[in-house]
Amino acid sequence: MSPSLASAAAGPSFLDPEWLISTFGLIGILAIVFAESGLLIGFFLPGDSLLFTAGLLVADGHYLHQPLWLLCLLVAVAAIAGDQVGYLFGKRVGPSLFRRPNSRLFKQENVHRANDFFDRHGARSVVLARFVPIVRTFTPIIAGVSRMHYRTFLRYNIIGGALWGVGVTVLGYFLGQIAFVKANIEIILIGIVVVSVLPIGIQLLRSRRTTAATSAAATNRGASAQPQTPAPRNE
Repeated sequence: MSPSLASAAAGPSFLDPEWLISTFGLIGILAIVFAESGLLIGFFLPGDSLLFTAGLLVADGHYLHQPLWLLCLLVAVAAIAGDQVGYLFGKRVGPSLFRRPNSRLFKQENVHRANDFFDRHGARSVVLARFVPIVRTFTPIIAGVSRMHYRTFLRYNIIGGALWGVGVTVLGYFLGQIAFVKANIEIILIGIVVVSVLPIGIQLLRSRRTTAATSAAATNRGASAQPQTPAPRNE
């Protein structure tokens, strides 16, 4: 599948897993997994679709020539290391993260969404968040902010990193050996890209609606606070 085909279907080429793999290879996969697992700037990266596509391409013999076991091991290590960095960052930054102003690459809404997820699921959120785009980037940071016990975090981090990194990659590998998948791999890869960026698109739409609603509410409050000029009375 050509990069332009996936890009036309799902946005810029840097979100196309096959283009990323064909351009940067194994090092690119590990760097993206690491960044998406715990760096604030990594929330938009296509982690799920990247690992699934990597498994497909290993099965098909394209671009990746490492054995499946080695790919899974390195991906799991990169995912665990990324969460470790996120945890340490959150522990160092602390509550100031919740006071950080919004920017193009940082939205308070993402932090609060991960915080709510963490509050609902507790320590298990470190594992569960692995399978939720955007949330998986911020959850280890929230765990650090919350001063979660380090050994508890490490245990769940290893479990989550292994389940996600190995599970999604192996799923792509075995599906890649099915005749129907091989015959329609272009359509399937495009579908994976679309699904992977869909949560980001929904999140952006929600953010825009929230911003618009906040602005409208502020405008209404400002209008109601203005003094009203009394109407002239007829004598």
